[in-house]
Amino acid sequence: MQNRRHFLQQAGMALTAAMFSPSVISSALAAPAAAAKKQQIGIQLFTLREQLLKDVQGTIAQVARIGYQQVETFYGYAGTNAAKEFWGLDAKAFKSLLDANHLSSPAGHYNTTVFLSDGTEEVLKAQIETAAIVGQKYFIIPALPTNIRQAGTLDDYKKMAVRFNRAAELCKAHGLKLAYHNHNFEFNDQGNGATGYQVLLKETDPAMVSFELDLFWAVNAGLNPVQMFKENPGRFKMWHVKDMDKADKKVYTEVGTGSIDFKSIFANAKLSGMEYLFIEQDVIKIDPYQSITQSIDYVKHTLLKQ
Repeated sequence: MQNRRHFLQQAGMALTAAMFSPSVISSALAAPAAAAKKQQIGIQLFTLREQLLKDVQGTIAQVARIGYQQVETFYGYAGTNAAKEFWGLDAKAFKSLLDANHLSSPAGHYNTTVFLSDGTEEVLKAQIETAAIVGQKYFIIPALPTNIRQAGTLDDYKKMAVRFNRAAELCKAHGLKLAYHNHNFEFNDQGNGATGYQVLLKETDPAMVSFELDLFWAVNAGLNPVQMFKENPGRFKMWHVKDMDKADKKVYTEVGTGSIDFKSIFANAKLSGMEYLFIEQDVIKIDPYQSITQSIDYVKHTLLKQ
């Protein structure tokens, strides 16, 4: 009969053999790779607005073939038929189109001018319901009303912050989160270095309101995105990855060919709190599909190295 010591010796030898078997070693090596989730790459569909108007199904299919995994919708698509908001498709049909092409839409821009101007919630609530049907996680306020963009005071921005907080409450009821997308006017100095963007960051609830940082417009306004991350860590859940021409800061160009230091920005993604990134180019001078291919290749192979 085996004694206890002999039994333990035999068991230890078996365990050691199992630990160093090819299958176990292979699984151990694969575990870190499986645990490290690759960053998915999205595109802001405003980039392809003309193509979508002509052929929404073909455009979405081409986006998927190029390698994009996510899309961000933009307001202004509805035209006169609110029942078919997405280039002639209603929310369910558009969601089905995305599913058929193995795409998702974690965020969308919606025209919130009426709500921000007078507080009327009817249209906003309908838009939030639409976003939920598409399966979006973030409901994006893409801009402020024209009068505030042109001559908004700090008090105006405080009023906007109150409306943001209210919109965030309505979003939460449908399982969505709210975020705000910037241009460059929010960074105008309104005295003593104070800006409207600072007001929005300070006066909104961090647990309810996030920000989608348009990197082009932030740099265009003279800001350093990495410094913004340090000052407000975790607030910038989404980025618009859009490059700036080296000679003219008003001109857009393919990602990786311009002047924006994306390498340092991407190195601080965790500090930003970034969950989603969307490549965007407002004006394209070459073939659009060649353009978005060039941009995604740079993001994938240089910035993310996946």
